[in-house]
Amino acid sequence: MERIVDRLTEIKKQGLYRDLKYLSAPQGPHTVIDGREVLLMASNSYLGLCNDERLKAAAIKALQEYGVGSGGSRLTTGSYRLHQELEQALACFKGTEAALVFNTGYMANIGAIAGLADKSWVIFSDELNHASIIDGCKLSGAKIVIYKHCDMEDLYQKVKEFQGCPSLIVTDGVFSMDGDIAPLDDIVRIAQQFDALTMVDDAHASGILGPNGGGTGELFGLKDKIDMQMGTLSKALASEGGYVAGKQCLIDYLRNRARSFIFTTALAPATVAVALAALEIVEQEPEPRKVLLENAQWLCTRLKEAGFKILENKTPIIPIIIGEAEKALQFSQALLEEGIYIPAIRPPTVPPGTSRLRLTLMATHTREDLNYALAKIIQVARELTIIKP
Repeated sequence: MERIVDRLTEIKKQGLYRDLKYLSAPQGPHTVIDGREVLLMASNSYLGLCNDERLKAAAIKALQEYGVGSGGSRLTTGSYRLHQELEQALACFKGTEAALVFNTGYMANIGAIAGLADKSWVIFSDELNHASIIDGCKLSGAKIVIYKHCDMEDLYQKVKEFQGCPSLIVTDGVFSMDGDIAPLDDIVRIAQQFDALTMVDDAHASGILGPNGGGTGELFGLKDKIDMQMGTLSKALASEGGYVAGKQCLIDYLRNRARSFIFTTALAPATVAVALAALEIVEQEPEPRKVLLENAQWLCTRLKEAGFKILENKTPIIPIIIGEAEKALQFSQALLEEGIYIPAIRPPTVPPGTSRLRLTLMATHTREDLNYALAKIIQVARELTIIKP
């Protein structure tokens, strides 16, 4: 235990210590943290559906009809009609033959990658891919080849080097910490040239990007060209869980091979019902997506004009790059004192020297909310000399 205490002390000295903030109100533009109302500018509930009355009604109806827990794994007693309906709806939404629901996005990634590949495979992974992709690659036992972030020439040369091997190219669709979009058209072209499979983690794009909210595959017009489309139910869809969509044979294979699907209790029926209702809202109501992306671009532009280092993107994720972990933490804490919650993102989540405030918008943020946040962010940043007065 002494070693653990020493290591914890070192983590604190480096400004990398993490604690929890407890919410005591619904996840919306305004919530309550530690007994205080704050403007929430960090939620992945991009469409602001976490407190939607229609979704609450769907959960209540499912509770009354099916009870509370699922009672078992999907392959024993835990598969409900709602699970089947959701998987069919997701397959339609993503333009694939079938889909398989997992309990979390993390479990979807490790289950799909480790279930598909083994030590005879080569996996090509973007250097900024999500931790769940990284862990899935490691669990598979495959040879892992990291390519430079969104660098297609680097990817091309590395795939070419290993041509002839069973291979998978895996990337985030939208990178969760930078908010940029992978060049899927080039990735698919390279994969087709060398007979590699493709997998896209669309957790931060599904429900947001594309004409119908179908994600990056739809945005690029490539839904039928991507072998595995992974996504989550916990962001735009305001529920819990993850999924993989693809050809029927792939989904049948993963149902029999993905350990994170096989060896866990199924999602509760109410959770599944919420995801189904949210998916229907996404498909029928395009306006919130439009408002969300317009507001994100407006705020991104204003922050750049104020002198912040902002990464270019066309998503609701706006990373404000600070650099030092301790400085980012200080900035976040000062904003919280002003009634705005934007957590500091520090290593190992992001590379050393790139600590940041990861600001995210919801479609339910008003322009008044954004103007208030902008003024306070600029004010505090000037006080801390993060930007010039």
